[in-house]
Parts: sequence; C-alpha cells; structure tokens
Amino acid sequence: MKTRSQLFCIIVCLLMLVQPGSASDVPDDVWNGAERRPAGGLPDGSYALYRAGTKDAAAAWYGSPTRRYRHAILGDDIEAGSLHVATRDGRMFDFHLPESEVFEDRTPRITDLDGDGRFEVITIRSFANAGGSVAIYGLRDGKLVELAATDPIGRTNRWLNIAGIADYAGRGKPQIAYVETPHIGGTLYFVEWRGAALVPIASLPGFSNHRIGAREQDLSADIDFNADGRPDIAVPSNDRRTLRVVGIEDERARELHQVRFPAEIKSTMRSSGRCVEMALRNGQAGRVCPSP
Repeated sequence: MKTRSQLFCIIVCLLMLVQPGSASDVPDDVWNGAERRPAGGLPDGSYALYRAGTKDAAAAWYGSPTRRYRHAILGDDIEAGSLHVATRDGRMFDFHLPESEVFEDRTPRITDLDGDGRFEVITIRSFANAGGSVAIYGLRDGKLVELAATDPIGRTNRWLNIAGIADYAGRGKPQIAYVETPHIGGTLYFVEWRGAALVPIASLPGFSNHRIGAREQDLSADIDFNADGRPDIAVPSNDRRTLRVVGIEDERARELHQVRFPAEIKSTMRSSGRCVEMALRNGQAGRVCPSP
C-alpha cells in the first residue's frame, strides 16, 4: 500500500505532465517543421523552431492564455502569460510573467543572436501601464531567464511589431528590426543586443507592418537590394500602400527604394531570390526587385 506522501507525489507528477507547455505537448512531427497549435497555447499561436530536423533542435511557444490585457490588437483579447521552450532531448523550460505583463504576440522567434551556439527567444512583451517592448530570453544555469529588453513604449495599449532579425548593419551578428506604434505613425528601429541591453543603432519614421485587428504580423521581408552582400529590409509605409526598402549605411538607416501600389499590402511578404512578393488587398499581386 502506498503512503500518503507517495500518493501526493504521484498526483503532483501527473499534474506536471499535463500542464500547458509541458515537453510532452510537442508532437514528433513539429521537430521536422510541421505546423501545429501548441496544446494549452494561444488559439492562433504556433511553435517556433531552432535547427529543425536536428538532434539539438529546440521549440518555443506561448502559453497560459489570458484576458488580463484587453487591447485586442491582434484580433482578440487573448494574450499569453507564459513562454515555453522544449529541447529535442526532452528538457522543458518555462517563464511566467507577473499579472501586470503579457506576451502580446502570436509566436515567438528563436535564433542565435550572438553566435555562441546557444539560441535566444525574441518576444513582444507588453506592460499594463507602459505598453510594448522587445524582450529576449535564453537558457542560463538550467533556467529560462530574461536576458535583455527595450524600454516599454511608455503608455498602455501602445504596441510594437517585430519586422526582422538579421545582420542589417554588417557587424557580424544580427540586429532586431521592429516598428513601434505601427498604427499611429510608426517608426522603424534597429536594436542590437549588448550585454544586458538592447541598444538602438538606427531608426527611420513612417512605417506600418500591421493592420489593427489582423492576425498577420509578417508584413516585411529581408532583401539584399543594393547587392552589397548583407540584408536590407522591406517594410510598408504608414498607409501600407508603399513598400519602402531600408538599409543601414554609414551607421544610419537610409531608404534605398520605394514602390507605390494601387491597394494596401495585405499578406505576408516573401523573398524570392533578390525580389519581394506580396498580395494586395484588391486581389492583385505586388513584386519589387532591384534594378539589374
């Protein structure tokens, strides 16, 4: 006969196994890149994969759906209260935000930001009284911890949307590009992770990579427009009818090119070789390529 302490342990262990975000929630085919909604995750969330298909792959996703931050910028008022990471070898890590914060995002991003062979998770985190920020998390001493963050915008219901992660400045490591307040005169920022800070290195006004209430967050694409061997970024203008291509030159963000379309840019933009392709709200397709 089992003792009360043994029974308590069994119950606790079973509860841990079915908690939202447990390692058992990652289906086998996700490790090879299959699209799945995480069990216990956001209704419109998905897994982000690092080194998909390898034995050292990792997956990141949001969990603990909550209505404690009723901004509804992404189409509903359900945001995430936690971040989860699983590794292919079965380890599981969780990070839970306090009640005054949420992840106002659908799917995190996961990549190696500093080239040390370890992944970082890049998120959009919002504060109840101060709005959105970019926050980076990683594994340190066996725990998922915050590594760096931008200052929040400074006002509730003010959001930002990440546009890209690449070495736009040619420094040998990626920068994070994001549009702050994409619905009310957005500014494109480039920030770089240095120690415990995300340091702004360049910015340019007049952008929007999101439409209020839309699920679609990926209205941007990387493109080597000027053929200098490093990525530039294509992001819509404030009204999302002009595609603006921006690069970092001489430590400044500079517009390299722009194209006006007959309708608003609607869908995810994709890079095809040196060109960028997108769907417009009038049903037509848009395409931007550098001059020969």
